[in-house]
Amino acid sequence: MIPDIFNYEFMQRAFLVAVLISVIAPCIGVIIVLKRLSAVGDAASHSALAGVAFGLMIGINPVVGAVIFAFLGVMSIELFRRIFGKYAEISTAVTLSAGVGLTALFSGFVKNAANFNSFMFGSIVAISDFEVYLTVGLCAVVITVSATLYRELYYITFDEEAAQIAGVPVKRINFIFMLITAIAVSVASRTVGALMISSLMVIPVACSMIVARSYKQTFMYSIMFAFLFTVSGLFVSYYLDLRPGGSIVIIGVLVLIVTAVVRGNNK
Repeated sequence: MIPDIFNYEFMQRAFLVAVLISVIAPCIGVIIVLKRLSAVGDAASHSALAGVAFGLMIGINPVVGAVIFAFLGVMSIELFRRIFGKYAEISTAVTLSAGVGLTALFSGFVKNAANFNSFMFGSIVAISDFEVYLTVGLCAVVITVSATLYRELYYITFDEEAAQIAGVPVKRINFIFMLITAIAVSVASRTVGALMISSLMVIPVACSMIVARSYKQTFMYSIMFAFLFTVSGLFVSYYLDLRPGGSIVIIGVLVLIVTAVVRGNNK
């Protein structure tokens, strides 16, 4: 018997988008976590939120604005990383601060506060057909690029200098990775919420790292955990009338705690 949740067209769209996001978020998350750049997700999400506010302010689709600003945000992180060298963590703090500041400025000109809030914390009902098509297209780009550059991203993740010596175009690959990171953050802003997507990038990977024994397993388990969190979060949010983004993240945190405790007791 099909649950009544699937009788509604907006929930069908939400589940389609959620499944796609549960695939692309770990594709990005595994790299940023293993490179110890977990804060990049936060900085990119705040930049995307500034883009959402900018889009609503000037009357363009907020997701398009989010893609543009998230891309500018992650590129500024890469630029500042090179400038500050061994103090590269400053780059994420500066970009995050800029994102917060721009969001505060632009949001003052947004007339529909409810629409803006739906991007901050996610909204199932608000997903339009255009945003579904845009999400499907952008997710296809992220998955294709991640699969094509799997080996290069693997080398760069653990040792950029050795990868460069081996002939991997590190700067180009980093540029492409930052681009798909911006895309992933932006397309998830409607369902999961711009303030929540960084959690969906990190928490499934953290769960996976507890149980996985290889890089490949980490990738696979991360996607499985993300899928579990997003689908169960949508069910919980629908039947209990809660925010989907918050439900997804809290379920992820609870699973992480349980996984860590069970794994710790088995050692």
